[in-house]
Amino acid sequence: MAYYNKHKKNQGQEAPTITRAKLPRGKEIIGIIEQRLGGNKMMVNCLDGKQRNSRVPGRLRRRLWLRPDDIVIIEPWELDNTKADILFKYPPNQVLWLKKNGYLKTEKTEF
Repeated sequence: MAYYNKHKKNQGQEAPTITRAKLPRGKEIIGIIEQRLGGNKMMVNCLDGKQRNSRVPGRLRRRLWLRPDDIVIIEPWELDNTKADILFKYPPNQVLWLKKNGYLKTEKTEF
């Protein structure tokens, strides 16, 4: 067994190029996490100009690791439009694709 090559396995490989990324459907909106509020709740600035108190549903709680300035897809609640559920987090290479194709503005916007 060759242990000396164990950590060099992925050296020299480039990140895969993304040809497209998941886009919001129906009532879903792209947002940027502004602040973590504790537990599974976060304040998200949405691209429609609203700020929503969002939560991570239980089925995604352990899979979705979120930090401020992450780009996510949220779905607003039907009864209360100031709250939402976080459905998806974009990886960095998909964020670049969104910026390149005009879905996100390149500079950080203040709402």
